[in-house]
Amino acid sequence: MDLQGKRVLIVGLGKSGVAAAHFLQERGARVTVSDAKPESQLGKEIPELLDRGIAVETGGHGERTFRGQDLIVVSPGVPYDVAPLVQARNQGVHVIGEVELAARFLQGQIIAITGSNGKTTTTAMTGEILEHAGLEVQVGGNIGTPVISMVAQSSPKIYNVLEVSSFQLETIEGFHPHIAVILNITPDHLDRHRTLEGYTAAKARIFENQTEKDFAVLNADDAICCSLGIKTKAQVIWFSRKPEAKIENGAYVRDGKIFWRRAGSEQEIMPVSEIPLKGAHNLENVLAAVAAALLAGCAPGKIREAVAQFKAVEHRLEFVATINGVEYFNDSKATNVDATIKALESFPANIHIILGGKDKGSDYTVLKDLLRQRAKRVYTIGAAAEKIESHISGSAPLERAGTLEAAVHRAAELAEPGDVVVLAPACASFDQFENYEHRGRIFKQTVQAMAKRTGAA
Repeated sequence: MDLQGKRVLIVGLGKSGVAAAHFLQERGARVTVSDAKPESQLGKEIPELLDRGIAVETGGHGERTFRGQDLIVVSPGVPYDVAPLVQARNQGVHVIGEVELAARFLQGQIIAITGSNGKTTTTAMTGEILEHAGLEVQVGGNIGTPVISMVAQSSPKIYNVLEVSSFQLETIEGFHPHIAVILNITPDHLDRHRTLEGYTAAKARIFENQTEKDFAVLNADDAICCSLGIKTKAQVIWFSRKPEAKIENGAYVRDGKIFWRRAGSEQEIMPVSEIPLKGAHNLENVLAAVAAALLAGCAPGKIREAVAQFKAVEHRLEFVATINGVEYFNDSKATNVDATIKALESFPANIHIILGGKDKGSDYTVLKDLLRQRAKRVYTIGAAAEKIESHISGSAPLERAGTLEAAVHRAAELAEPGDVVVLAPACASFDQFENYEHRGRIFKQTVQAMAKRTGAA
């Protein structure tokens, strides 16, 4: 792909947009960046871009900015159907995403992992297993490092383990993972994809360019994943945590152990008891990572060692502190209802849970049964508080806290020894925070400040 002298517009000045702008400019493109946010929210990124001769437009997308471009690269946070992009495509301008741009330059094999929940944990674990097994590996995508930033370190022998979101998959063309994993599909981002069918179709694009030489790893316990098994040309590999499941090719659990079956041959991989992460959902994540690692050629013994020493990903059911006999967990990455269900299922009872943020068109009524069974009290925050309260009314005592800090302090007042306080918001973070990481950090800082005052560990 020759970029020399090409006019390229980057839409969205997020982490991947900035990385793409630098990448393109280094290859001789004439780059412009456009972001709807005001300059005051983007200030730290702008000076370096301007110093490198990259034009910057903030506070909106000018119609003229989109004209005459040879290529438009859209960031994941920007809807593919915003008016300027639709108009540009109608005028014949080529529009792709950062992942697709990177895929045209990235060397080595791609292991791509998506799903409504568990992507980050599974991606991080897969990367750690491959590294422990002695393979050359780098990890990125939606997990933190933009894929375009991985191009420089890529080589023909490397494994690129990528977390990819539905937003990123919307804009692919030739993106071709050798191993593609869908962990699960539950309603999420319906404010953008509008329907579950639209969301599922975006996720399923991960298989679009695979051939019979590639692998599609799917969750046999997830009905939508099962329906996708017939829609890929790749060899389908299943995983299941249900002992009664009949897996012909894939990873599964029997008698408290993880097994792998391929071409009629069965191998024991490890005892389930050695998995250090809480929750049944994490067993599914481990099964998916085990399948991907075995397909990449990792030895079972190395897989067992790597899984056993794996530490929980930050902001995913992350233990923060014990204060006066009360445990605090940061699950800020629970940005949808299904992730919150998994958080609730990880504790048997006595849960003080913090819910709320920016609504994504979610149905919170499905939380009622678990809240009734396991929650002592619910604290609501952010823009979605009123909707959440109306959906879950009657399931557990409710308290409108407004802010995250207020919710933490109120939970600390009411919680008793043996209780747990869990941030598992079921919402996006953008009403009050920069992202879910920022929300998680504020939760941890608030808890840690309390722990310091009380002398707790």
